[in-house]
Amino acid sequence: MDVTGILEEHKNRFKTVQVDRLIPPDLDLGMLANFDINMLDEDKLKAKQATRDAYLQELSREGTQLLINELFSLPTVVDEDSVYASLPKATAVLPREKPVPKEKPLTRWEKFAKIKKIQNRKKSRMVFDEDQGEWRPRYGFKGVNNDDQRQWLIEVPGNADQYADQYQVKREEKKARIEKNNRREKRNAEERVAVEKGLKPHEMRKRQLQQAIVMSKGSTASLGKFDEKIKGEPRIKGLKRKFDPLVTTTDKEKSKNMGILNRVAKGDTSATVLNVRKAQRAINKEKRKQK
Repeated sequence: MDVTGILEEHKNRFKTVQVDRLIPPDLDLGMLANFDINMLDEDKLKAKQATRDAYLQELSREGTQLLINELFSLPTVVDEDSVYASLPKATAVLPREKPVPKEKPLTRWEKFAKIKKIQNRKKSRMVFDEDQGEWRPRYGFKGVNNDDQRQWLIEVPGNADQYADQYQVKREEKKARIEKNNRREKRNAEERVAVEKGLKPHEMRKRQLQQAIVMSKGSTASLGKFDEKIKGEPRIKGLKRKFDPLVTTTDKEKSKNMGILNRVAKGDTSATVLNVRKAQRAINKEKRKQK
């Protein structure tokens, strides 16, 4: 019985695992990527849709086959269920859409913990309450941290006022802890901004204080001219009026007056011949007197 035809038909049902390329493709096994720079067949790409789809599907199959052939050459780990291949590190470098984020500066506690080699241990969110026999959150709504506010009896410390409301004392202590934590967070945020700007935290706070002093000068009519000076207060820089000398030469006075006459004759308004704001204030003042 001749089974050659049957074997040939069975063989043709499966694609070969041997793929030939004119230019060997660049395989990045770490990213499971195949970079093939071989030329495409333009005639098949411009052909009918069925021919084009079959051609592209065959290219995809061959590229995947090359990648799988290389995967089988990697060291493997056999498990009860399957076999795993250990992928190498990726070699292709992909461009980033956004710049690499800058490393955040350490807070004071993080610096202290790093020096003392203190490791933070992550605590579970839920805690088992033995009194109530149930799991409760550590913080927040119905948290165990609020149990001191629900006690029906609070022992008065020996050095405390025996007539003071201990429940109110507990609430004020908790409020003070929250405010202290908020101040620390604000301080850490300010120090982080100062480090990003290349300044020391105390230098940035000094600049902010100087800016606040300058802005406070605007609350007085004299703009702080007659206010008491603070030690180390920065000197406010501003424009100073420049007055012409009372005694001058005849040529300078003549040229100045001729310049004014020429601008008035030509109708030149670019130069400040008339102080409009001062004139308007004078007119308004006269109107108020007449009323």
